[in-house]
Amino acid sequence: MTTGPTGPTEPTGSTGPTEPAGPTEPAGPSRTPGPAAQPGGEAVQEESTALSWLREHSELGVCVLLFALGLLVLTDAFTMSVDIAQRGPVGPRTVPFVIGGLFLLISVLLAGDVLRGGRGEAEGGEDVDLDEPADWRTVLLLTGVFLGAAVLIGPLGFPIAGALLFWGSAYALGSRHHGRDPLIAAGISLATYFVFDNLLGVPLPGGPLMGVL
Repeated sequence: MTTGPTGPTEPTGSTGPTEPAGPTEPAGPSRTPGPAAQPGGEAVQEESTALSWLREHSELGVCVLLFALGLLVLTDAFTMSVDIAQRGPVGPRTVPFVIGGLFLLISVLLAGDVLRGGRGEAEGGEDVDLDEPADWRTVLLLTGVFLGAAVLIGPLGFPIAGALLFWGSAYALGSRHHGRDPLIAAGISLATYFVFDNLLGVPLPGGPLMGVL
């Protein structure tokens, strides 16, 4: 408001300093409506839960395998035709019955332990490097030895094929005693042949040594 031509002129309006405006808050993210739930969403979640449960109880696969092997061994034992005279209470069916029954018993006990929360301890031996890859050379050597013994047991008989099997397995696993290993393998093969053929009454092919043994 002005007072006259000679007086100072006062500005009109507010005379105090203007305060700066506060910082503006950033606007929040715009919310857009999400996609509608798919009809198969619950099914996918249930499948994921089932797969997670199976991973946590993967030992049940071993139980199923042992149970199937037990049934196979027992079925083969029941359908085995015994044409030879049985010597005493131990016959050709005795060993398959025992082995098949043990397979079934172990599978049931292992399944019960797994379902109760039992888990095998992770391998952590001092001499085992868990980061090392699998020794495929040893696996292939053992596979070749077993297949070779299966092919040779017919023409050569069990004593010779069994000796080659035991010797080849020892070689594949790292033994290099070329003078001792063949003798031990031959002894184990002959002892096995004698136990099955003479004591248990399970005939094994003798091959060229049939007349000698």
